[in-house]
Amino acid sequence: MPKRTYLDSGVLLAAFAAQGKVGAEALEVLDDPDRQLVVSDAVKLELLPKPIHERRKEEVEFYHTVFEQAECLPWRLDTLQNAQGVAELHGIAAMDAIHVATALDAGVDEFVTAEKSTKPMFRVTKLRMQSIR
Repeated sequence: MPKRTYLDSGVLLAAFAAQGKVGAEALEVLDDPDRQLVVSDAVKLELLPKPIHERRKEEVEFYHTVFEQAECLPWRLDTLQNAQGVAELHGIAAMDAIHVATALDAGVDEFVTAEKSTKPMFRVTKLRMQSIR
């Protein structure tokens, strides 16, 4: 059974750019047949508006291709409320806390991010955190 892997927005940004070690690591995560990719409406909000507005068609199509293959978690008020507690407990920035709370509430197997492992989100011990950096 594949691991349910929540993807932070930075992973998809790195995969689209496909540059250097981080880009290669991001593409490896996306192409791993042992993973069921999981994204959220928060990821979509972070990634889509600017390239849509700027008519960067190739980038928009890339993200949509990933979203079509992934399990997409919708906004949930209770998860947003949980994010407040996650942020306060671990000192995490707002959007990072929303991603972490979404992943926790969905019971994913792992959380993959492009953030460095020194970031506050790595203080969360109830979630297997992995950085592509």
